[in-house]
This record gives sequence, structure tokens and C-alpha cells, in this order.
Amino acid sequence: MTSTQTVKYLRDYAAPAHLVPKTELLFDIISETEVRITATLHIEPQHGATELELHGDAKLHRIALNGETLPESRYTLDKDSETLTLHDMPAEPFVLTVETEVNPAANKSFNGLYASGGNLYTQCEPEGFRRITFHPDRPDVMGVFTTEIRADKAAFPVLLSNGNQIRSGSLHDNPNRHFAVWHDPFAKPTYLFALVAGDLAVRRDTFKTRSGRDVAIAFYTRAEDADKTAFAIESLKNAMKWDEERFGLEYDLDIFMVVAVGDFNMGAMENKGLNIFNTKYVLADERTATDPDFEGVESVIGHEYFHNWTGNRVTCRDWFQLSLKEGLTVFRDQEFSGDRASRAVRRIENVKMLRQHQFAEDAGPMAHPVRPASYVEMNNFYTMTVYEKGAEVVRMYHTFLGEEGFQRGMKLYFERHDGQAVTCDDFRAAMADANGADFDQFALWYSQAGTPVLDVSDSLQSEGSLHTYTLHVKQSLPDTPDMPAADKRPMMMPLAVALLDENGEKIPFALSGSLHTETVLTVNQAEQTYELQLARPVQSVTPSLLRGFSAPVHLHFDYTDAQLAHLLAHDDDPFARWEAGQTLYRRAIAANEAALENGTDLPEHAALAEALRRILNDQSIDPAFKALLLQVPAESELWDGRTRIDPVRTAAAREALHEALAGSLHGELLAAALNAREAENADKRGKQISIYGYNPQDAAQRSLQYTAFALLHRFDDSAIMAQVFEHYDEIARKNMTHEWGILTAVNHNESPRRNELLVRFAAKFDDQALVMDKYFMLIASSRRSDTLAQVQAALTHPRFDIANPNKVRALIGTFARNVPHFHAADGSGYRFVADKIREINAFNPQIAAGLARSFNLMQRVEPQRQALMRQELQALADMPDLSKDVREIVEKILG
Repeated sequence: MTSTQTVKYLRDYAAPAHLVPKTELLFDIISETEVRITATLHIEPQHGATELELHGDAKLHRIALNGETLPESRYTLDKDSETLTLHDMPAEPFVLTVETEVNPAANKSFNGLYASGGNLYTQCEPEGFRRITFHPDRPDVMGVFTTEIRADKAAFPVLLSNGNQIRSGSLHDNPNRHFAVWHDPFAKPTYLFALVAGDLAVRRDTFKTRSGRDVAIAFYTRAEDADKTAFAIESLKNAMKWDEERFGLEYDLDIFMVVAVGDFNMGAMENKGLNIFNTKYVLADERTATDPDFEGVESVIGHEYFHNWTGNRVTCRDWFQLSLKEGLTVFRDQEFSGDRASRAVRRIENVKMLRQHQFAEDAGPMAHPVRPASYVEMNNFYTMTVYEKGAEVVRMYHTFLGEEGFQRGMKLYFERHDGQAVTCDDFRAAMADANGADFDQFALWYSQAGTPVLDVSDSLQSEGSLHTYTLHVKQSLPDTPDMPAADKRPMMMPLAVALLDENGEKIPFALSGSLHTETVLTVNQAEQTYELQLARPVQSVTPSLLRGFSAPVHLHFDYTDAQLAHLLAHDDDPFARWEAGQTLYRRAIAANEAALENGTDLPEHAALAEALRRILNDQSIDPAFKALLLQVPAESELWDGRTRIDPVRTAAAREALHEALAGSLHGELLAAALNAREAENADKRGKQISIYGYNPQDAAQRSLQYTAFALLHRFDDSAIMAQVFEHYDEIARKNMTHEWGILTAVNHNESPRRNELLVRFAAKFDDQALVMDKYFMLIASSRRSDTLAQVQAALTHPRFDIANPNKVRALIGTFARNVPHFHAADGSGYRFVADKIREINAFNPQIAAGLARSFNLMQRVEPQRQALMRQELQALADMPDLSKDVREIVEKILG
């Protein structure tokens, strides 16, 4: 295999030779197939530089220096590297005018300026601006932008860009065309530029800031979607208020705009003042959106708004620092969601996502530090490590410093760096300097990849009235593709602990002269011992470790099953309590897997069933938390630390546990489901169906109801299938959460009636693109024997479009996570996904690269499946026209 890819390294960073403090843009929109752009760049050379390097991939018409057209001999255009080098430029400030042309309708990569539904949209992060015009196009080149847009009034009545609108009107030479001029007074890098032009409906609102300014709010959608933005608008106003109250940060422009588009590679984009969103994270009403959909809208709306300060006002010096803005802003949106609903539930949901996806990333060929040291294609580093592990790194600052100390650090960070492009080290320095803390060792979180492992052991000693409980902590780090474990140094991390006695009560203990019932230990050596002096005699001690998931690590402690059951019953830390249950689940599934491998009878798991019975009967437990306690770990988490994995056997062992628990707990599960339904209905009798909208309290009841129902279906699926079929329309009338809960519970049923329900669902929502995504997800996630055939048939469904990223993620992406079918022993699942990667690579490399990550497990599966995976990946690697996005992923997996 021959690779000609160019690798960029953090160590090679050099400050820009030219700055562009002011950029003036003119977009002349002739049609969706022709847009002419004139970029006027006010350039300031640094240190006498006379060779100017710009980046661009648009059709170049003209370059002028201070108004004079440059001959071709004055510049060199390298299309392969997308680099335009201008020779013999002035050493003093000058003005460069660049005229380009693009065809948005032909742009199916959805990077740069592209067309969707007759409207024009941009996506410039990380390097989309160069698809529009020529510019240094790097985040540390910041400037003030003024943008004029001209277009036909009928075809493009709405003309939007960053900042505040300063002028608009009809063009004097053509009254059928109009213009709008937008000015953003805040310097920004090119990746935050945005433009939208088209025929869009708008829903308006206002927000009064704490200083008394009225900020206009405008949400733009297709006309038929305008009635689905109310929740998103309220979420934005809640986020604006929360950021003022929690962080003291106020919005700074006169207007905040959101535009929703169905063709979008990511979730949303925080362009200054003009956020462009995937419709999935804006449009929501009770008929078409589930409770998790509403929660996703609120979270992503908050995330993009919070970027106004953590990402826009202070941005990244270079793309290696991506977690500076993303990790910090994920932490902020997690805190926002925790303050809006159950903090305990939200925290556990965050940990579940991290373990299922980021831990798997850390254990595979794409493992990289929170601040990568190198990359080929920057789009490939919008990863769970940068976002979710990056958020955990920020959370550790918060754990060490507390809320007050963390806010001191944030305040100093903005005082020092507002309006600048900075690094992760600048953020770390602000946290340290504001609190007189030493975070030098903590910097290793930014440079060492892999998930640390903490092996913890304990002892209890009594001498007279002195009772000492000792914790011994051994820290280790794994080998990763970029660095062997032997070269890694111990990390600094917080380990939150408490001690429970035989009655489940917290035991007071002395540490460093202070009395605690819980504390945060600083782990910063390869091996450490902590002696806790107990304040009273006890018969036994059960440690509650890693409380609140205080660090993103694997923690190993040799708990007995009885100790885990004790924590599950008594621990007051929700994460530690949930984790005790998860450990019991992992042990039960491992026992099932061993039995399946050896051909012996499956164990009964009576003790686990009894522990869950107590949980189901405990009416004091929050129903959303109870639903989490009933959910077993995903396969990707069960594979952690393992090699020679048989994925299908793991899935079968997991399903066997589901079925055993459903049988043992049938009565309790049925009671829990009925009680949750009764609690949700309690205040709705005699009221309109529309009362079944989203709120955290009812969402908690519905979560428990359908978690229990999904387990019940495994116990007696034929009877429940008949009941569902009879009452489906009555259930579905309430809201999408009820409808989705029923459909997902019966989705694996082999009965033809399951197919009939899906057909009815698709017919009912044929005109709702986001709901049709749910239909494709149902098909692709089913464990039915004919799933692959149904997925292949869905490719020709009138509402499926392989050029639409949401549809690809819903059908092909979901199938790639369907363990029994993607990992089918005959390789048919691998072959299907590889064929789709090959097809999508031709027009949207970013989405194709995302699908290629499905093969990350290759080096760790058993030899037969590994050979089948390797065969498909090698065929991709041998393609001469494979994009650099996909090639980087494929070559790393092949290793």
C-alpha cells in the first residue's frame, strides 16, 4: 500500500507571516449553480515577509494588488495542495482583491458554499472557507468581516451573514434583485464565517440581557417546519439566561440567528451570530420528536450558543487545539443540561456515551491525545476524544478547584485572551494562576493518549482505638499507536472516595488533619498509598470509589458481589450506585459468554435479579434513574481490554441476560411500567392529548415505562405483539415518545406484524424527513434475521437519499452498530458497509470517513472476522481515488 498523504504536525507550528485584520466580501448570486465572490483582503505582513501563501479550491478569475491586476507570473497555484503563493508582495500593508466563482449545486460534500432545497448555505469549519475564495484560512488569522450579498428577490428573499445587518435594499440597476450588508464587529477566523441565502420562513423572539439590552432572536427554516421551532427558541433563551447567571457571560451582538438545514454533515455550527444547524437539533414537536430528541435540541442549542464565548470570542490558535473550545463547551453544555433536569441522570448519560464510544476510540487504531500531535485530514479529528474526553479534562479542573476556583480561572482566561486565538496551555495557565495551583503534570492529559487504569486495593487495621483504612492505588497507561506505555508518565487526576459501613452509612475519616465523610484524593504517581483514620470502629468497610466519575479512567477494585449489591442498595452517589449495578451486569454477561463458548448451561443470576427487584420496588428512586439502573452495558463497553473478540457471542450473552431478567422480574417490570404510565397520566384526565409534550418529569416516567416494556417484550413477545398491534394507534396518538417506545420494543420480532407496523409508521410520516430517519433506524437496528435484506431494500425507498448525511447515518451508520448483523460470520455486513463507503467517498468524504470508523475493532476481533474486515479495508485502500479523509482512517486501522 502506497500513501502520498501530507501529515501536519503540532511541533511544526509557526506564527502566520501575514495577518488579515479586515476582510470585505461581495457575493453575487446568479443562481444556485453560479455564485461570484469578490474578496478584498486588507493584509499586514509580519517581519517583512514578501511571499504570501493563501489557501483555496474555488475557480480563480482575477487577483489584484492595490487595485492592479496581477499577471500569472506573480503567483503559483498548486491545486493538489490547494495553495496559492504570491511572489514579491509588499513588505508594508496592502490590499489584495481576489475574484472567484463556485457552483453550490454541484457541491455534495456540504463543505464551503453549497445548495440544499434551492437555498444556499455555508459550512466553513475547519477548512471550508477555501472552497469559497482564497485566504490564509487558518484560525490564528483573525479579522473583522463585512459581507454584502446580492441576489434575485424572488429566488433568494432572505440574505444572511455574520454580525448585525447595516444596510439592505433593491439594486439600482435591477429592481428584481436586492442586497444586504452585514458587519461583524468582532474579529474572527474564517472558519466562523457564514452565509445563508434562500426562501425561508422565520420565527422571531427577543431576549433581554442582564444589562438591559434587547437581543433579537430569529430562527429560519423551511416554511413547513416553522411551527416546530418553539422549543428550540425557549432552549436558546434558557441558555442565554443560564450563561449570564452561571458564568457571567452576556451575548454581544444585536441579533442571534439560527438556520436549520436538512443537508448538514455535523450537528450544528457556531458561526458568530448566525448558527447553522442540522434540522435534527432544531425541529421538535410532540408528534414527531421523542423525549431524547427534545433533550438533544436543548443540549445542542446550548452548546452552540455557549461557543459565543468559548470558541468565538476566544478561539483556537491552530486545529491541534480544537479541544480548547470543544471540550470546554461540551463541559458547559453538560452543566447546563444538568441544571435543567436531573443532574445525576445527565451525568450517567454522559459517562455511558464516553465509555461506549470514546473508551473504544482510545483502545483502537485511532487513539490520539486530547490535543492531537499530528493529522492528515482535520475533519477526522472531530472525535469523541477531543469533545467528550476533552470535557472530562475540563471537569477535572472543576473537581480539583471547586465551582468558585473554576470560575476564577474562567474569569482570568477571558481577561487575558478575549479576542485572541490561544492554546490549551493558555487555558491551563489561567486555571493555575487564578488559584495558585500547580497543573504542570496535569498537562499530560493533553499529550498522552489512551485511557489510564487505576488498580486499587485496600486493607483495614485496628490497634486499640485506632482504626486505619488503607487504599493503595497503582496507575498504569496502555500502549497506543503514537506512544508505547513505557514512554508515558503518570497522570495527575482526582479520585473521589467515600467509605460505607455494614449498614450502608458513611464512615467519617481523618485525612491530612481534617475530618471527612468523602474526599478527593490527588493521584499523581505510579503507585500511592492513602491512610484514612476512621472516626469510629466498624465491622467492615466498602469503599465508594471514583464517585461522580471523577476522572475518565478504568478503575479496578476486587469487589465481592455482596459489596456491589451493598453499594447498589445504599450508596448516596448516583454514579457509584449505578456503576455497582453495571459491574454486576458485566460479570453476569461474562459468565453467560463463557457458558456459550463452552456449551454449558447458562447461569441463573438469581442474586442480580434480586438486587434489581429491590430497585424496582423502591418507590423513592427517581424513575429516570431507575430506568438507567435497568440498562445493561453496551457491547462496545463489554469488549474493553479484550482481544480475539467474538462480537456475536458477546451480543448473544447480553441478550441472554436480558431474557433471564425479563423472566425473573416479569411481575415487577409490568408493575413498574403500569405505575409509570399511571404517574404520567395522573394529571391529564379530561385534558387534550397535546398535554403529552416534553417536560423532564413526564420524560422520566416514560423512560422507565419503555425500558420496562422493552424487557417485558422479551418474556412474552407473541402476546404483547398482538396487544401492541391492537392498541398501536391509541398509543401513538399521545406523542412520538410513546410511539417510538412501542416500535423499538417490538422491532426485533420476527412476526410479519412488526413489518406492518413499520409500514404504517412510514406512511403516516412520509412527509416528515426527521421521522423517516427514525424509520430507517428501526430497520437498520433490528436483530431480525432478514435485517440486511431490509436495509438493502430501504436504499431504494423514495425517502432515502444517499447524498443526505442524516439518511446515511440513520440507515447505514445504524446498521454498522448492529453487532449481530455488521459482524455476521460470512462477512456480509462488512461487505455492505465497505461498498457504501466506496460509493459515498466519491461525493462526501467526511461522511464516508465516519462510516470507515465502524471497522476500528478489526485488530481485536477473532482471526476469521479480522481477515474478512482486512479484506474489505484493503480493497478500499487500493482505490486510486480514495479521499484523504477515508484513506487516513483505513490505513490507521490496517496498521
